[in-house]
Amino acid sequence: MTDGQQIATMLMFSGRAEEAMTFYAGLFADSGIDFVQRYGPDYPGPEGQVVHARFRLAGPPYLAMDSAVEQPYGFNPAISFFVTCADAAEVDRLSGALSQDGKVLMALDAYPFAQRYAWVQDRFGVSWQLMFAGDRTA
Repeated sequence: MTDGQQIATMLMFSGRAEEAMTFYAGLFADSGIDFVQRYGPDYPGPEGQVVHARFRLAGPPYLAMDSAVEQPYGFNPAISFFVTCADAAEVDRLSGALSQDGKVLMALDAYPFAQRYAWVQDRFGVSWQLMFAGDRTA
């Protein structure tokens, strides 16, 4: 590794980056949008959409953008945010909010590896695994 090298998670949306970041930041404590650069009249993308943005979810930073061109692909459940929750009620709250207008990939329930677990895909196509393990370990 060289000095200054960094790796960050980048989420690419199709015109909904700011909406998604605002939604996510409202669900988790210690979250917010730190920086947004928008397409202007001299940029190749739709004016006002996000060229690059930096936001935080429960502390760690992430990057987001709106693609300047339509892409033939989107998010895939093979990569997901894994959220360890403090209690079962938090799993229920997040599962309800994130699955609204999205879809359930694994139903909210008890599983051998968790007292409360759900795997959902939100309305933006991003996948979330939500777990309260209790006295179980994953």
